[in-house]
Amino acid sequence: MSKVIELSLENARDGKGGPFAALVVKDGYVVGMGTNRVASANDPTAHAEIIAVREACALLKTFQLTGCDVYSNCEPCPMCMGALYWARPSRIFYAATRQDAADIGFNDALIYDQLQLPVSDRSLPMSQMMRQEALEAFRYWKQKPDKITY
Repeated sequence: MSKVIELSLENARDGKGGPFAALVVKDGYVVGMGTNRVASANDPTAHAEIIAVREACALLKTFQLTGCDVYSNCEPCPMCMGALYWARPSRIFYAATRQDAADIGFNDALIYDQLQLPVSDRSLPMSQMMRQEALEAFRYWKQKPDKITY
């Protein structure tokens, strides 16, 4: 965790993104490292945890981080938590809380609140269309004998 905190401070000083960092560790070795690069990459998904997960998966040649631990200097945001649940690490360790992040301008409360609302009540307009056409790919996938499930 000390290394993650050091990386987060370094990232804040460098101005590449927010003061966030994450590591993925397997068997005592760092297999993925990420710092927030939202501003420098012009990418709203370039959060530290996402970058660390991508790096670890590429190195380990897998899309699941079974047996890995994730260290983050802050409680992961909803997007990162979604990615982490999909990646299936063994554990997540974090230092600062989401309230600590909100106190410095990184407030995810809107997202947490919006996800609990019915689609029709969310502030970001969403419209469903062409469902039947889209289901063709789902029907194909359901019957595909050689699919990789995850």
